[in-house]
Amino acid sequence: METSVNNNYEHRLSYLYQAIESGSLFRIQRMLNGLKPGEIAHLIEASPPQQRKIVWELVEQENEGAVLVELGDGIRASLMEEMDVEELTEAVQGLSVDDMADFLQTLPQTVIHQTLSSMDRQDRERVQEVLGFDEDTAGGLMDTQTVTVKPDVTVDVVLRYLRRQKDLPSHLDRLFVVNNDNIYQGSISLVTLLTHQPDEAVQDIMDENSTVIHAATPSQQIALIFEDRDLVSAPVVEEETQRLLGRITIDDVVDVIREEAEQSVKSMAGLNEDDELFAPVLTSARRRAVWLGTNLLTAFMAAWVIGQFETTINSAIALAALMGVIPSMGGIAGSQTLTLVVRGIALGQVGKTNTRSLFLKEIMVGLLNGLVWALVVFAVSAFVFKEPSIGIVVAIAMLLNLIAAPIAGVTLPVALKKMGIDPALAGSVLLTTVTDIIGYAAVLGLAALSLPYWKSLFG
Repeated sequence: METSVNNNYEHRLSYLYQAIESGSLFRIQRMLNGLKPGEIAHLIEASPPQQRKIVWELVEQENEGAVLVELGDGIRASLMEEMDVEELTEAVQGLSVDDMADFLQTLPQTVIHQTLSSMDRQDRERVQEVLGFDEDTAGGLMDTQTVTVKPDVTVDVVLRYLRRQKDLPSHLDRLFVVNNDNIYQGSISLVTLLTHQPDEAVQDIMDENSTVIHAATPSQQIALIFEDRDLVSAPVVEEETQRLLGRITIDDVVDVIREEAEQSVKSMAGLNEDDELFAPVLTSARRRAVWLGTNLLTAFMAAWVIGQFETTINSAIALAALMGVIPSMGGIAGSQTLTLVVRGIALGQVGKTNTRSLFLKEIMVGLLNGLVWALVVFAVSAFVFKEPSIGIVVAIAMLLNLIAAPIAGVTLPVALKKMGIDPALAGSVLLTTVTDIIGYAAVLGLAALSLPYWKSLFG
């Protein structure tokens, strides 16, 4: 299925480029009109800047707001720079409350004020309520459009009410039960309504223990709640009063999961979350230069360690050939542990209660792998290089580094998290430093201290 979707996007991109090259703007417009806003956004993000502008100009005005919401912040900002206040205000109209609030937060104050002024009082109050929360919380993600019922009405009354509605919210799988003060009482699913007698009261069949999300709940935690409990929607309430504010739906959660995944992948490579495929050359080079410079500094540190053992290296050519294997293996082992721990932290699976158990488990994994690969490197040294004495030194260094690597892989992200630093962003650079320095120091230090002894032992 994934391959089919990817091939479909590639086909559309190819069709798009051919149409642009041939000057057939009508073909492009016809194709765009048949796509969903998210699909149009995908094509825009995958296009170079010049072609991107052509595609954007052919997007119908009524779809501009929905497409802008789907785009990354950097591309969205570049497109909005060429739109005047009236165009931006028009683009916002027709969006859902949560999408409108997200969009407005990226606009100048003049546009925000003009957009809010053009709304009716009820819609304006809904948007302002969402704008009052951090965008990465339930309050900032929620849609204030909900369907509520009173607990004392019957199933028949609710069903007749639903039949009269012409514009029900999307992803509607349950109704929220509230009292006269809009205090949340519970929820009732559409399945329950359809499978109970018309004269039964809502309060007798509603679910009083359904999942409730407080307005200040972080977006990452919301995603975990939806995943663990297989939710399609959930009510958002004030923590103290339990007043119903809105609802979170599965499409909002999918966006959160996608953004978190993209951020994690970019952070592991030292990239900013705003970096996009066709970002300006100077911007991309400047952002990446910071981490390249950091990596160069750590490389110099490792080179300094090597320089302290110049005499040892010159006396053993085989050692010079084999010593690079140790930090390389340590880097791989450490990054495996680091990736698991960073993911565990992001999912809320790593905390004070289980860090010690995880630490011991990873040490045992490192010890087992260290023993296996130490034997392998000894065998290669003894039979290929005819240097069993160097094989022993490299094998011991391999064991030490493959134990040290998972230790660093656990402790670094946990420590960085406590210091308020993103472990996905800084962890890999620090881990490379640790495994390189320990790897080179171990193999060269052991060679300087014990290589003469092993050579005399093996003749």
